Amino acid sequence: MLEAADSLAAAFWAALHLRTLLLAAVTFLFLADYLKSRRPKNYPPRPPRLPFVGNSFQMDLTQSHLAVQKFVKKYGNVISLDFGIKSAVIISSLPLIKEAFSHLDENFINRRIFPLQRQIFNGNGLIFSSGQTWKEQRRFALMTLRNFGLGKKSLEHRIQEEASHLVEAIGEEEGQPFDPHFKIYSAVSNIICSITFGERFEYHDSQFQELLQLLDKAMYLGTTSLMVHLYNIFPWITKHLPGQHQTLLATWRKLKSYIADIIDNHRKDWNPDEPRDFIDAFLNEMAKYPGKTTTSFNEENLICSTLDLFLAGTETTSSTLRWALLYMALYPEVQENVQAEIDRVIGQSKHPSLADRDSMPYTNAVVHEILRMGNSVPLNIPREVAVDTTLAGFHLPKESELASENNWPGLSSLFSSLPLCKNLPSSHQPMRT
Repeated sequence: MLEAADSLAAAFWAALHLRTLLLAAVTFLFLADYLKSRRPKNYPPRPPRLPFVGNSFQMDLTQSHLAVQKFVKKYGNVISLDFGIKSAVIISSLPLIKEAFSHLDENFINRRIFPLQRQIFNGNGLIFSSGQTWKEQRRFALMTLRNFGLGKKSLEHRIQEEASHLVEAIGEEEGQPFDPHFKIYSAVSNIICSITFGERFEYHDSQFQELLQLLDKAMYLGTTSLMVHLYNIFPWITKHLPGQHQTLLATWRKLKSYIADIIDNHRKDWNPDEPRDFIDAFLNEMAKYPGKTTTSFNEENLICSTLDLFLAGTETTSSTLRWALLYMALYPEVQENVQAEIDRVIGQSKHPSLADRDSMPYTNAVVHEILRMGNSVPLNIPREVAVDTTLAGFHLPKESELASENNWPGLSSLFSSLPLCKNLPSSHQPMRT
């Protein structure tokens, strides 16, 4: 009897001890979360957050800009949001964006590298690099792109030629319904290919289509997958789990391998005295620094910079053109007016050019309205606060927060001169006057 009582008492104290440990652990976690979520004086306001996950579940990951818009209306043009253990400051309105990224640009010069981006780019390339690497690569890319026609008449001729190929490809459909996604993607990508690879590809080229499909898949998963977002918030847990984040990483590995093969082929007939394209020019620059580790001109940066040019040039432009087709279909009266102005100013026998823009005010207004309504990058790629900064009276501490630029038109509007049209079911606002 005594032994049974002793056993019961031991079991009771063991259970009590276990409950005490669990209670202490939970208390510690909540205290740690509270301390982590504390903000300095004059920090931008934020909506209420949940412990550990912050504001993550208040965001629609497929339309995060619309969720942000609701917060901006309530809390103002400079707000903060928490995503797990990460905190972000979102800046809206054109004057504040200009102040932050023009007048105070040195304060926001660094990129915050998320875990997934670190896995893929490791601080290389044009988009996800910082500091000296970013300065070197940006300077070189701008100079090289200008040398190969960017901003010059020669590039306009390439665009006109590619537009002819696109019209031919559409004509092959003989007026039947079809998905224009990859035809437009191919046309826009060929402009980048002509500068980067020194050649264009036929739309039916299997390797070219594989590259485009991999890029399209990478962009889709990177912006819509819940597991990708969870990986960036809780990398130490998610990296061990299966899911679309693993598919995304595998897709980027294939893309980098694809570009590496193209670079190897370039080396076979590379002539340093006659650079044909961006890759040749980069190889020339690499040859100036053989064996040096103090420069960012290496093969990994070449691969990443080439992919960045494709992402920045192909995805955004092709997406905007697809928005244009959608709005022309939904607003036939606007389409008729644009066609009438094209027929009157350009006709059917010549290519449109920038020289025609001043003579086509209606079409120019339509283009601007499409850019406003079909904003391809509503929330720009975030930067990191490099030094303690004051913006709009708010204090942003050094290296602890993200500063994101909000380009959504409801918050940072452009102007247009189109007649007011009916509201779109899929849009938060109509095309406007």
